[in-house]
Amino acid sequence: MDVLIIEDHATDRKLLSVVLATGGHVVHERASPEGSVEAALALQPDIILLDLQLPRLDGLSVVRQLKASEGTRHIPVVAITAFPEAYPRDAMLSAGCEAYILKPIDTRELPKQLEQLIAKKAG
Repeated sequence: MDVLIIEDHATDRKLLSVVLATGGHVVHERASPEGSVEAALALQPDIILLDLQLPRLDGLSVVRQLKASEGTRHIPVVAITAFPEAYPRDAMLSAGCEAYILKPIDTRELPKQLEQLIAKKAG
């Protein structure tokens, strides 16, 4: 599985990257939301993990941009947040996220969750 991680916190980004790479997945990282749509368009990942609490550009805005683009709207986006009160489930789903994961992330379950989402999307 090819994964694009958009996460501004270096520690969280590294954790996600190591967990997924250890599981044999190809991981691409972005530390800021700027250029995320262009990166997704160029990389065509199987899935995007997107932190919602980003500097300068809200994560939900990034999702809307991804879903508005013909070249990226098919890519499943999984929102990641430590602030569910600021980003209610309905807001995430209506913006275009296929799923969401709350921090702290259960690193044992993450690869399985993503693989299930990809399988569900394909089926």
